[in-house]
Amino acid sequence: QVRLVESGGGSVQPGGSLRLSCESSRSAHSIHTMSWHRQAPGKERELVAAIADDGTAKYATFAEGRFTISRDNDKNTVSLDLNSLKPEDTAVYFCHVYYAELTAGPPPDIKHYDYWGQGTQVTVSS
Repeated sequence: QVRLVESGGGSVQPGGSLRLSCESSRSAHSIHTMSWHRQAPGKERELVAAIADDGTAKYATFAEGRFTISRDNDKNTVSLDLNSLKPEDTAVYFCHVYYAELTAGPPPDIKHYDYWGQGTQVTVSS
């Protein structure tokens, strides 16, 4: 079981900034993908940004140019810098991690794991 603890949410005016952080109880050196997702009221959860263990980052179209994802494997954290926030960015933001492990068996197998944080509220309003 991996515990993810998010922090940094809050209320901000349009155009403002926030920094979200997520700390993993598992070493980030052994986590392949760390990502942020969000869910607005009445809407489905959607990917915001993801970062692989080699530092490659991908963003949703709405996040390009405004949000930046980063990870610190030594601190077991993934962060999301939110800039130029808009009212439509209001949502609960969730941290997510994925990794796979090769088991010896027999037979050898690959087990996949993914975990979610509890979420942190971001509210953008004037």
